[in-house]
Amino acid sequence: MLDEGRPVYAGCSGIPSGINRIAEKVLSGGGVPEELVPEFQKEVYSFYLEHSREMPWRSDPSPYNVLVSEVMLQQTQVPRVLKLFPGFISRFPDFKTLAAAPFADVLATWKGLGYNRRARALMQTAQIITCQMGGVLPSDPEVLESFPHIGHATACSIAAFAYEAPVVFVETNIRRVFLYTFFPGARNVNDRDILPMVRDSLDIANPRHWYYALMDLGAVIGLHVQNPNRRSAHYSRQKPFSGSDRKIRGRVLSHLLQAGEAAEYDLVETTGVPSDRMSRILASLVRDELIKVENGRVSLGD
Repeated sequence: MLDEGRPVYAGCSGIPSGINRIAEKVLSGGGVPEELVPEFQKEVYSFYLEHSREMPWRSDPSPYNVLVSEVMLQQTQVPRVLKLFPGFISRFPDFKTLAAAPFADVLATWKGLGYNRRARALMQTAQIITCQMGGVLPSDPEVLESFPHIGHATACSIAAFAYEAPVVFVETNIRRVFLYTFFPGARNVNDRDILPMVRDSLDIANPRHWYYALMDLGAVIGLHVQNPNRRSAHYSRQKPFSGSDRKIRGRVLSHLLQAGEAAEYDLVETTGVPSDRMSRILASLVRDELIKVENGRVSLGD
């Protein structure tokens, strides 16, 4: 969930000096002094009060809005989600509408967000909630984690933002804040070393805004210094998109949205991809339930 949109932070010229002072104390002290936690909370909230980002899923943190936004924000930058979220919510305003929609409509509205299997997973989650849970999104992170394409961090984010649950978790921007502030210069830092600090600094009475504040601060830190997450034990570079299977998958789905269906050889000709690679890509799309292949014809899944 990296944010490269500087205009979102109008008036923010850099990392708050108070956060830098804390990092200097940690460095000189060689540890994470417990007495710094209140100061840390104060500095994070001071930054947030002045530079918080306006987002529609924050102004209306309904369980449905939160779920949709969190799935969209997986591996997609905030500015792009801000652009496409309103149209998606307008077209599919609730779980019931999304659950009953044709997949082609969902995919077409999702277009531009990438990682299209998330659109299928979101639709499947809406169907589970509508058919099995009375239309109510559960608040238990363990139950949320059982839904398609929702991992531990996303499940905890949903619980915190939709239900003010005082859960403890680490995601990209939260990790960046704690690495920068409490682990200056350290390398190969494991999340299990960060989680105690997240737990100890959590504003239990107001987890929603506390995590908003941490994420906003993490995004700003990412704009002004070399990404601290490179010092995480969990860091890995994203593979190039150009020429990747993911790009070809997107081209196949775009073609099917326009044409309705196609023969495999048509897709080979359209994309210029060798037939053996196309067969492998189509098989992956079938596994993800994004397409179906019947009698030699390829079409979008139901």
